[in-house]
Amino acid sequence: MTSDRSSEVSDLRSDGRRWRFWALAAVVMVLAVGGAWWAAASVLSPRDDVLEASPFTTVAVAPGEVGASIGLNTVVAWAPRPVGPNRAAGVVTGVAVSPGDEVSQGSVLYFVDLRPVVVAQGDVPAFRQIKQGTVGPDVAQLQMMLTVRGLFTGSVDGDAGAGTASAIKAWQKSLGVSQTGVIEPGDVIFVPALPTRVALDDKFVSRGASLTGGEEVLQGLPSSPVFSVPVTEAQAASIPTGTRVEITSPDGDTWVAVAGAQTPDPDTGAITITLDAADGGPICSDQCGQVPVTGQALLSSKIVTVPTMSGLVVPSAALVTGADGRVAVITKQGSRVAVDVLGSARGMSVIEGVDEGVQVRLPAVEN
Repeated sequence: MTSDRSSEVSDLRSDGRRWRFWALAAVVMVLAVGGAWWAAASVLSPRDDVLEASPFTTVAVAPGEVGASIGLNTVVAWAPRPVGPNRAAGVVTGVAVSPGDEVSQGSVLYFVDLRPVVVAQGDVPAFRQIKQGTVGPDVAQLQMMLTVRGLFTGSVDGDAGAGTASAIKAWQKSLGVSQTGVIEPGDVIFVPALPTRVALDDKFVSRGASLTGGEEVLQGLPSSPVFSVPVTEAQAASIPTGTRVEITSPDGDTWVAVAGAQTPDPDTGAITITLDAADGGPICSDQCGQVPVTGQALLSSKIVTVPTMSGLVVPSAALVTGADGRVAVITKQGSRVAVDVLGSARGMSVIEGVDEGVQVRLPAVEN
């Protein structure tokens, strides 16, 4: 009897455990199915469009400025040209001018065997002695130099009379040489124009060098050096003729130039832009002496591709163009306000036609 009841109790306990197991399994199954349904609904159900929820932000029309520039190097170099040969023979015993010095009528250039060699203006090179009785255009050139020096008061007629000979002696005295009244061919180098900047070719003229006559020792410099900017083809496209170029000089000054002709290199594809003076004069004005006469100087420069402009500024993305071609901004409330764009650069635009402080949509979208 007792055994039967124990068996019955055991069976009931076993049935209870099975019931709880299947109940728990049913709950897990329901939760799994429900979770799967929720996940599917979440994935497959369309979300709100972000742009529809927040189609724009706003920005205030505010004072500012826009502009754009490219930082490049400007190459600056003098372009010397031979202007007069040496006719003196002997040893160079002194040099009186430095590269780039400006010389005028009667300036001493260098010394040969302690005798000064001077510069004078004239198209005819020195080729013979000039003394009393000599006639010719070279005599007139010498008379003009003596006149400028205040030593000759006669007519510049190319006829060396007693007055010319006397002026020659006075000039020789001022130079500290023998007063012979005779100008030797090596005493003067005639050049086409004075005053001018010059440089002596140091291949020939240096202390202790020997000269035999005929050497092209004197080089004349133009009124200003040549300015140019090497650029790539892409850069050249943004630098049309007339573009403003601001050059920092060796001493820290600012020289203003404008872009000129573009010359491509057929071998490398590089493009050289020649720079011109903005006002027609030398780019370096009266400061050209800052540029070394020998070699090339590289000067940092700002190429102003978009001139700086001040006014009311908005991001360019706040502008919209209508079918009529008019540009406008869209206010925060959705109103279209026509504006004039005065200039744009680097994603910003200067506009007119809307008041400062107005909130405009960015990007420019309409309701």
